[in-house]
Amino acid sequence: MQAVIRAIEYYLPESVLTTAALAAEFPDWSVEKIDKKTGIAERHVAAPGECASDLAYAAAQKLFASGVVTPAEVDGILLCTQSPDYFLPTTACLLQERLGLRTGTLALDYNQGCSGFVYGLGLAKGLIETGQARRLLLLTAETYSKFVNPRDRSVRTIFGDAAAATLIEGVEAAGEPSMGPFVYGTDGSGANNLIVPAGGARHPRTAATAVESEDAAGAWRSADNLYMNGAEVFEFTLRMVPQTVAGLLEQAGKTPVDVDLFVFHQANRYMLNSLRTAMEIPEDKFYLAMRHCGNTVSSTIPIALHHACAEGKLKPGQLAMLVGFGVGYSWAGTLVRWH
Repeated sequence: MQAVIRAIEYYLPESVLTTAALAAEFPDWSVEKIDKKTGIAERHVAAPGECASDLAYAAAQKLFASGVVTPAEVDGILLCTQSPDYFLPTTACLLQERLGLRTGTLALDYNQGCSGFVYGLGLAKGLIETGQARRLLLLTAETYSKFVNPRDRSVRTIFGDAAAATLIEGVEAAGEPSMGPFVYGTDGSGANNLIVPAGGARHPRTAATAVESEDAAGAWRSADNLYMNGAEVFEFTLRMVPQTVAGLLEQAGKTPVDVDLFVFHQANRYMLNSLRTAMEIPEDKFYLAMRHCGNTVSSTIPIALHHACAEGKLKPGQLAMLVGFGVGYSWAGTLVRWH
């Protein structure tokens, strides 16, 4: 057996935060300035009480409604989220019951963030190609908006909430693998550059952690909120992503010419255009899909793949390179022969 991506659906919360609305809140940042930096026009924001599992459930229901698979045919759930419903139990277990899947279904949460979709593909490939499962739901779901301070424009202009549901299925092996090789990387020394400092066991929330302060750039946040050192994350990205791409091509015995479409984590337009220019990737082979939803963390790549397929930019038989990078620091890349 070999693992293939069979279908992708995604879900965005109803509430929309536009760039125009943000510019009105932060008068010294115009629509043009925000757009030039981020390339994002809209971000969807989860409602109060709407959690990552709710978004993942809605995305999975869209997948079932498409007719590509039924709940009874699913052997497992892999859920990537950094905003779980509870510390315990596992959110994937809650989704098994809510989606009406068999009790013989495996269910696993993993906290990986921006590289999480590629990690999930690697996990799914291993489970399927060792005979442990036939059909898996790879769910990615985040509600970063719940961590963002409304007065912190450095992250509020970038992140949006979303979930994606990807069906990965085992088929009879024929020719070269449809997925792989995989390259992974980790540098925990960058952990503090993209972090929610308080709220876990290491640093529980207290009245003191909720106290807000203003940084040198005019952004307000507390230790309970998401913090991003944009300059350091940008430097890490420009350093590691080209190395990841080169290593992946070397392992696969491919050249950039062999890749039909490059689909990277949709961080922001400025960062992605800087990467594309540095690696001399033709613009028509480099896909962007964040304008309508923002940086949705682990869901950016599947959302981009969904749109690339719908627009005819990615056709059966073509080769796509997927690279995720960010919080951790963590990064991962793979090649997918579109099925």
